[in-house]
Amino acid sequence: RHARTSRTRYKRLPQPGWELIVCMDSLIVEKKGAVGQITFNDPAKLNAMSYDMWVGLSEALAAFEGDDEVKVVLLTGAGDKAFVSGANISEFQKRRTGADAVAEYERAAEGAQDALYHFCKPTIARIRGYCIGGGLNLALCCDVRIACEGSTFFLPAGKVGLGYRFSAIRNLV
Repeated sequence: RHARTSRTRYKRLPQPGWELIVCMDSLIVEKKGAVGQITFNDPAKLNAMSYDMWVGLSEALAAFEGDDEVKVVLLTGAGDKAFVSGANISEFQKRRTGADAVAEYERAAEGAQDALYHFCKPTIARIRGYCIGGGLNLALCCDVRIACEGSTFFLPAGKVGLGYRFSAIRNLV
């Protein structure tokens, strides 16, 4: 079903009936009939959200919103260890250096979360494994969450010295 790349990311082979919309290195967007699917695709980092993934998520949702054939969108993580394990903090040193860079990163992340929260069609989070930090917020932005037995949910930001803006935690309260 999947071919492994050297970075342990998955490249999805064409599947019968599925139309591949976008296949970035870290985000796969496809549809089959009335179902749109967004796959967070960095299993080596437990599908941690990079800046490009935040931007790609917003673009994918906009494409599905404008597609009258798509009636529901499914979000899932590649591999079997994580839905999304939060933000990819390994790129913070490159992407969040200085006030302007932090503001741009936050605009991308908040824009994607807001687009998902206000999406006009039903959304389903299919959760396997870790669903933590920003991943938990993404799941909470969906209309329906379906989790496999043994999935783990938590907010670790305080342990690494980070905080959340209100819009990122509004779904928890």
